[in-house]
Amino acid sequence: MTRIDDNPSGAGSAVTVRGLVKHYGETRALDGVDLDVREGTVMGVLGPNGAGKTTLVRILSTLITPDTGSATVAGYDVLRQPRQLRRVIGLTGQYASVDEKLPGWENLYMIGRLLDLPRKTARARADELLERFSLTEAAKRPTSTYSGGMRRRLDLAASMIGRPQVLFLDEPTTGLDPRTRNEVWAEVTSMVGEGVTVLLTTQYMEEAEQLASELTVVDRGKVIAGGAIDDLKAKVGGRTLRVRPADPLRLRALAAHLDGLGITGLASTVVDTETGSCLVPILSDDQLTAVVGAVTALGVTIGSITTELPSLDEVFLSLTGHRASAPQDTVPAETREEVAV
Repeated sequence: MTRIDDNPSGAGSAVTVRGLVKHYGETRALDGVDLDVREGTVMGVLGPNGAGKTTLVRILSTLITPDTGSATVAGYDVLRQPRQLRRVIGLTGQYASVDEKLPGWENLYMIGRLLDLPRKTARARADELLERFSLTEAAKRPTSTYSGGMRRRLDLAASMIGRPQVLFLDEPTTGLDPRTRNEVWAEVTSMVGEGVTVLLTTQYMEEAEQLASELTVVDRGKVIAGGAIDDLKAKVGGRTLRVRPADPLRLRALAAHLDGLGITGLASTVVDTETGSCLVPILSDDQLTAVVGAVTALGVTIGSITTELPSLDEVFLSLTGHRASAPQDTVPAETREEVAV
């Protein structure tokens, strides 16, 4: 599957966010977030646990209100026009939100009626989406009998029942097997092809690369980077050179030496203490040769040296100083459910 192409120039903004702030006690879940999502594109919002991704989605989908700041979605003010906004958006959270006691078809029909679709339209739409998501054979079965992948597909179908203009997907493939994840990606691609705008939160660089036109990186409630995928990769290097000195005690001296030479001219060399390696961003073979030469000139014996394509871990290790999977849970226990990402 290829990444969804950028929208043609001149497309308007489907989501506009300015200065969003949200506190939970002393914890600042969002700290002045700005964001623009162009119509008919996928914006990937990347961040580790506790970064504020789900808080952002819940504000934009009118589930919670910010302390300060403003946001418009599909032309509606999130704070002043929540009722109108809910009719033009869809939301799929990290966990299936359908009623497990009801069959799949009845779940979709019920949601359609809650959205004020006429009975005939709600029935037809439920049938259409069950067919689209390969759930027709299970339509009359209680949702509690569905596999995790089937529930996730039903959840996506539920978010589309009202033909949303903007779809919020909050960690939509967490815990799914590769086959089901690919099916979800295919459906998201199809929706965008039909003109839907998608804001996707994820911890997976692979998922973002498959779906997103642009990325926004958040950490500790702040936007720390953004732009096209290739631009973000350039900030951490087109490739990452992982250099492990044979003597672990030379690690930090080696990193400082490489930074001082300014060979790559990009992001700083990062010390990965877990593996005893220096991570050096490089864009060319010439830079690779220069780094190896600098290590040799310093008199450091190389234990191992490898080149790696950027991954989510490399992006975050370079931009934030910690891995994307590192625990970042600073939210008080009583509010953790609301801001979990």
